[in-house]
Amino acid sequence: MIKSILMPVDGSGYTEAQLKHSIRLAKNFGAVIRVLSIVDVRIFEWAVVMGNDGFVPMMPSNVYKEESRKIIEGKAQAVLDKCSGILTKDKIDFSVERIDGSPADIICEKAPLVDLLVIGARGEFEKWKKTLVGATADAVVRQWNKAIMLTPKKFKKISKIMFAYDGSERSNRALQLVGLLATQLKAPVTVINVQDKESLRQKLLEEAGQYLEPYKISVDLVGVSGNPEKEIPKVCEERKCDLIIMGAFGHSRIREAILGSTTEQVIRNTDVPVLLSK
Repeated sequence: MIKSILMPVDGSGYTEAQLKHSIRLAKNFGAVIRVLSIVDVRIFEWAVVMGNDGFVPMMPSNVYKEESRKIIEGKAQAVLDKCSGILTKDKIDFSVERIDGSPADIICEKAPLVDLLVIGARGEFEKWKKTLVGATADAVVRQWNKAIMLTPKKFKKISKIMFAYDGSERSNRALQLVGLLATQLKAPVTVINVQDKESLRQKLLEEAGQYLEPYKISVDLVGVSGNPEKEIPKVCEERKCDLIIMGAFGHSRIREAILGSTTEQVIRNTDVPVLLSK
């Protein structure tokens, strides 16, 4: 069950959708939302280091550092205050916390306290990285050891779920999460397997279907051949699914280093939330 949701916010264009998805999940599961705002101290440390060791040494003044910090801290508090107002209005059980430090490190330190992380696929600097997963999200995905949902910029209510099943251990463990979400959200599930060998494709689809049968949910089994990175987002769009669930990192580390994993490519090539099971 999902009883505690961590939601790190930065006030970017992704925060609103991130908040709406968290609220819906909290209402359906009776969960508490832990809102986290992080003041990235690396900005100030970088300025000091560059001042001492840069190509053109220039030590930032104390006034500059103090004023910059006030602006960043003020923004972080404003984001927390706005989230608090919305969550209070929606009668959601929540807590808020502001911490100074490195965003990815602090987020991962909170893993033992929650069941699910909901994070924007990109952050406040997204306009300079339109085709990539944000740096913080990328770092967190690699370190986080529980379920994590990466949300897009635009919110859309989840009414149909796609589950990418490849038969791996992580993918098999994700079936329970699929069943729980589909039951609580009252959403039908499309299970997809991308596999060139038809007999194996059919075997894996039947395996997933039999597992989900006791949940008494609507399940559609779809098998296709081709490239998973391309076929999963394509079929998701064709079937009008609003959420993709998959096991994280389904290929070897060597392949990931060269091309990026199936997980990473799917996140980059879809405009619906992606929920990763670790």
